Amino acid sequence: MKIALFSDIHANLPALEAVLADIDSRQPDAVYCLGDLVGYNIWPNEVIATIRQRGIPTIAGNYDYGIGRSSDDCGCAYREEDEKAMGKVSIAYTNKTVGDSERQYLRTLPTHIRVEFELGNDPAHLWQQQTPVTLLLVHGSPRRVNEYLFEDRGDRSLGRVLEGASADILCFGHTHKPFHKVVSAEATGAETYWRHAINIGSVGKPKDGDPRACYVILTIDETARPGSADGVQVEFVRVAYDVEKAARAVEESELPDPYADMLRRG
Repeated sequence: MKIALFSDIHANLPALEAVLADIDSRQPDAVYCLGDLVGYNIWPNEVIATIRQRGIPTIAGNYDYGIGRSSDDCGCAYREEDEKAMGKVSIAYTNKTVGDSERQYLRTLPTHIRVEFELGNDPAHLWQQQTPVTLLLVHGSPRRVNEYLFEDRGDRSLGRVLEGASADILCFGHTHKPFHKVVSAEATGAETYWRHAINIGSVGKPKDGDPRACYVILTIDETARPGSADGVQVEFVRVAYDVEKAARAVEESELPDPYADMLRRG
């Protein structure tokens, strides 16, 4: 089972188009979007239209949630006063730009998607009940759409988040910084119960020093079992796109110029 996962497009249409072209070339079995379609660039309606036209299952990011309700709060944890000031400009611009149909679509997005897989290939146990491998897709965390799960979070703490959500594989975005950890929070008998935490990075606004768009190809094979670290492979795919086009679009709009510099730097 090969699954493409992407998140945090943030109205960057050139980045989204490049990622979707790359995904098409790989022909995955399923494609999911983990939210934050809008904010920080000039193409929120075009990004939403692209996702809708393709029928890609999508969950609500914090920015989507706010814009869907015409709020002036995107749920972003801005720390510095200049970040807060720029954020106010961005959400005001996005609220002004997003169409009524697009706003209504954002309000329909679910908070999470849970998928269970039974990929075993043993005909001797064809009709016996199996414990499925659970894949949970969220934007920030299973607890809050705008909670940040960073890579430096302690393994046991992160493991407890997965345990509480009953997820064998948790995929999320929001931080714009990709990573994959195999963690545990509990042991069953003499065996440790392993779970996968995967931050899939950002398509349209990377923050890890690489300006290329980022998405994940998640492969779950027939050896995958609940509690096992085996049978799950994670590939972080970086895709070059026309960063200058996206950056110039910011500079030629009402949006703050520093957002253009962030795109160039990644």
